[in-house]
Formats: sequence, structure tokens, C-alpha cells
Amino acid sequence: MASKPESKKQGPSTREIIELTESVSAHNYHPLPVVISRAEGPWVTDPEGRRYLDFLSAYSAVNQGHRHPRIIAALKEQADRCTLTSRAFHNDRMGEFLARLCKYAGYEMALPMNTGAEAVETALKMARLWGVKVKGLRDGEQEIICAEGNFHGRTITIISMSTDPVARDGYAPYTPGLKVIPYDDPDALEGAITERTVAFLVEPIQGEAGVRVPRDGYLRRVREICTRRGVLLLADEIQTGLCRTGRKFGCDHEGVRPDAICLGKALGGGVLPVSAVVADRALLGVFTPGSHGSTFGGNPLAAAVGIASLQVLEEEGLAERAAELGERFRARLAAIRCPRLKQIRGKGLLNAAVFDEGFNAWDVCVTLKENGLLAKHTHGNIIRFAPPLVISREDLDLGLSIIERVLAGLPPS
Repeated sequence: MASKPESKKQGPSTREIIELTESVSAHNYHPLPVVISRAEGPWVTDPEGRRYLDFLSAYSAVNQGHRHPRIIAALKEQADRCTLTSRAFHNDRMGEFLARLCKYAGYEMALPMNTGAEAVETALKMARLWGVKVKGLRDGEQEIICAEGNFHGRTITIISMSTDPVARDGYAPYTPGLKVIPYDDPDALEGAITERTVAFLVEPIQGEAGVRVPRDGYLRRVREICTRRGVLLLADEIQTGLCRTGRKFGCDHEGVRPDAICLGKALGGGVLPVSAVVADRALLGVFTPGSHGSTFGGNPLAAAVGIASLQVLEEEGLAERAAELGERFRARLAAIRCPRLKQIRGKGLLNAAVFDEGFNAWDVCVTLKENGLLAKHTHGNIIRFAPPLVISREDLDLGLSIIERVLAGLPPS
């Protein structure tokens, strides 16, 4: 069971908070019946003082753990100096942040934004502009290819690529110039490219689709095809990047260097929305003053947080930690005797348990919550497990014990 309250509760109860929230918030999410009021490292606490292990990490935005001391210190220090200037003026932190990010990622330039969806939109605009300025297409001819089962965000253009009815239905008319092909199928990419194609946008591992890991060699084939056909390879590493899969980036598992990478989530260290596109000068250089921007993109507070977030990832060896603990996690889960459990898949600390078709994983997530662990289902029969990368082996084993106990107790049908 979840731990007993640490002390007498102060303020509104979990029930009261949920009732208030549900009465005034648009119901665009269906959260588990838990309220988080405090958090530290891999642990979160509700208003009554019950503690839970966080095995979702805000969909990989909390790779460095909740409220990492170095990131919080950077936030507080910068908040006492300067928080926002807009891009009408220079600030003294953005250049330092982008230089560090470019060095970390191995690219020449970066364009800072706020959310992951903004990073993807930036990459799409960049590819279309490159198609006109460099490839010589007439504006309006550009085509971008993406993969079935993708999740790149929630804007009108991005959901125009989606094959998920929940994300897509009701929002027509859709943005033209987008083509969807099967995921993990390089031959489909080869056949879809035309003289109008400017880019292929792909996730190295499809997180929201249930941690779908492509076959070995897929990304290498994609890279070869894009290079040979003169098409940009855009990697959405918003969920897979920044050490989550046991490497800096998901593409690193196959030694693939995309033309551009979209980053977000953990770039803000679980503190602020910070995102960016990184690419070389020949690509990001297509933008000129006024052609793209964001009032908050590159703000000094976000830049200071981004610097600290990257320092923590590098200096605490979180890629290596994710690789080691991920192997341990998958081995333990694969040994569970549970007839309804069909597959364990993932890389690093981005993993999923896949159950029978038609299985209600929501109920399992509620039971896990009642036993002190927070995770979330996706697509009905899949549970994603992604604890913070700073989690100790002891806390990971505690979480595994909870998962083992809950799954082993499931009825056979």
C-alpha cells in the first residue's frame, strides 16, 4: 500500500482538490486519482503526506529528478537577476545556454523555444523554408513525411499528421503537404519520397504509441535513404533524448546523426518549459529576422535552467545510469509470471509493459498507485514505466517489487 501519512494534513484534502479542479478545468486529461503537492528526486507526496515513487517522470520531463538541487539553485539565482527580456534585446544567458547545447548535441546552431510542440513546429517550418530556399521548390509544393503512430504534439499542423482518432478527430480541415507512412518500414519511406519531399520526421522510439522500438538498422536505413534522396532527416527526441534511453539521444543507438533534432521536456529539468531545435548552420541559417520567433523563447530564466539541466545530465552520468538500470528493470519485469502480460520493451529507462488486447491497464495503474507507485497507461492495454534517471538502485528495486506484486496478482482472464 502507499505509505502512511507522514504528519497531520494541512490545507485541502486530496478529494477536495480533485473536486475543485474537475469543476473548473476543461476535461482534456484523465489523471489518476492522486494529488501531488510535494516532490523530490524520484518521490512525490500527496496532501495527506503519503509518498509515491514517480515512474512516469512527467513523460520524461523529469529525467534529472524532481527539484534537483543544482537546477533549483540556478532557477533561484537567475530569478533574482532577470527573468525575461524578449528577443527584442540580447540577454546574458541565452548565448551561453545555446553554446553548451550545441556542444552537447554536436551541431552548429540552435533555435530556442518553449514547448516540445513548438520545437516540432519550428523544425517543420525550417524544412519547408529550406525546401524553397535551398531545394528550389515553389512555396506550397513542399511535402513532409511522418510515421504512423507518431505523437509530435497537439497543434493543428501536428495533429494533421496523427493517426490517433482521439488526438485528430474533430479538428479538420487538416494541414496539407503531410504524408503518413508505416513506422519501422524503410521501404515505405523510399516509396513515399517524391521530388517535392523536403523532410522525414520520426521518433527513434515511439513513446506515446506504447514505447514502440523499431528493429535494429531501421534508423540507419532511414538515414541512408534521406541522404541519397536529398531529404532532411528530422528526429523528434523530445521524449527519447537527453539520456532517457541510455544514450544522449535515441538515434545514438544506431550511430545516426539526423539533420536536425527537436528537444524539450528534460531540457527544462522538470522546472520550466524549455525546448529547442539543433542543426547545422546550413539548415537553421534559412531563418532571417522576423521569419520565426517566440517572446519567451531563449529567456534568461529558461537559459539558466537549461544550462544547469545539461550539466546535471553530463556530470552525473545519467545516460550510463539509465542504460544500467534499464537492463535491470527489463530483466526483472520479463521474469514476472503474469498470463495477461505479453511483452516488455524499451531502452534505458523508457519501458513499457504490453498486455492482452482489450486489457484495461487503467485499473492496474490505480492498483499500483494504491501500493505506492505512479505510472500511466497508454492505448488501453500498455503501461509506460519511466522513472527519473537519478533513481537509486534501492528505490528502483522497491518500485520493481511493487510492480511484481501487482502484476503477479492479476487474474488470468
